[in-house]
Formats: sequence, C-alpha cells, structure tokens
Amino acid sequence: MSRDSDSFRRDLVALLPRLRRFALALSGRRETAEDLLQSAIERALLKWTSFERGRRLDSWMFKIMQNLWFDMRRSSAAENWVSDEGVDVVGEDGQNVVESRDELRRIKEAFANLPEDQRAVMALVVLEGFSYADAASALDVPIGTVMSRLSRARATLAMSTGAPRALTQFRNEG
Repeated sequence: MSRDSDSFRRDLVALLPRLRRFALALSGRRETAEDLLQSAIERALLKWTSFERGRRLDSWMFKIMQNLWFDMRRSSAAENWVSDEGVDVVGEDGQNVVESRDELRRIKEAFANLPEDQRAVMALVVLEGFSYADAASALDVPIGTVMSRLSRARATLAMSTGAPRALTQFRNEG
C-alpha cells in the first residue's frame, strides 16, 4: 500500500462518526444508515484515486453518500421514519426529561418528513456545521439553493413542531 493510500484510509476512518450521522439524517433508520455508510465507504475505497488533492474529503464523502442514498431510494421504497436510538436528552427532573424527549421526537419526525434535498442541507449545515459554501460544494448546488432549502426547512420545522428553540437540541451523536 502506498503512503497516499494509508493517509486516505486514516482520514476516512476519522470521518466515520460524521458520515454515520449524515447517513442517519438522510435515511432516518439506523439499519438503513449502516447499509448506506458501508456502501459509501466501499465506493470511496474503490475510487480513492479519483479524490482530488486539495478538496475536502468530508465534502467528497457526503456527495458520494447522497448519490448512493438517491440510488437506494430509487431502487426501493425505503420507509421514512425516525428512530430514538442513541439520543440523550438532559433534564433537571422527570417532567423536563419527558417534555424534552417529546419535543425532540416531534422535531425528529418533522425532520424525517422534510424533502430529501432539505434534509441533506439541514444535516450538513445544522448537524455538521458546514458553511453554506461548503454545503453547496458537497451537494453540487449553488449557494443560493442551499440558503433557500435551509430557510424552507427551518420554517417547516418551526411551524410543524411549534418549537423553534428545540432545533438546537437536534443532535444525534449516533
């Protein structure tokens, strides 16, 4: 194995938690997310020589994953639901915990019901902390498209949940 190959593999392994989160945000199901992640890693390892030096590996991988997700959706009618696995909500007492979990459940359900293009933008910008420019690059769309999709997604989530403050809680460290 070459030094470049070893470096690429190390960088890819370091990205696994973020890639897993993105796969879960796209699919809404842990099992489907794991399949999507495995397919994306396999594709990246097969095509690693086409990765351009100087480009962000995370953007390249998110694009691969999004393309695979669209392919999976076209080939099968994947169920659209959100799991509560691995989500921790901190509260001071039992009532706060229950209310927080209920609020988080509503947000996750609303997120899962967003159109796929809006979910992808939300996952990159809100969950992964991408700038609009980086998200646009990863999704291969103009920056204005990222901004409008994000705006529509946030408005839809705020209206459907009635809990805009809870959007900051929407982090699943899966």
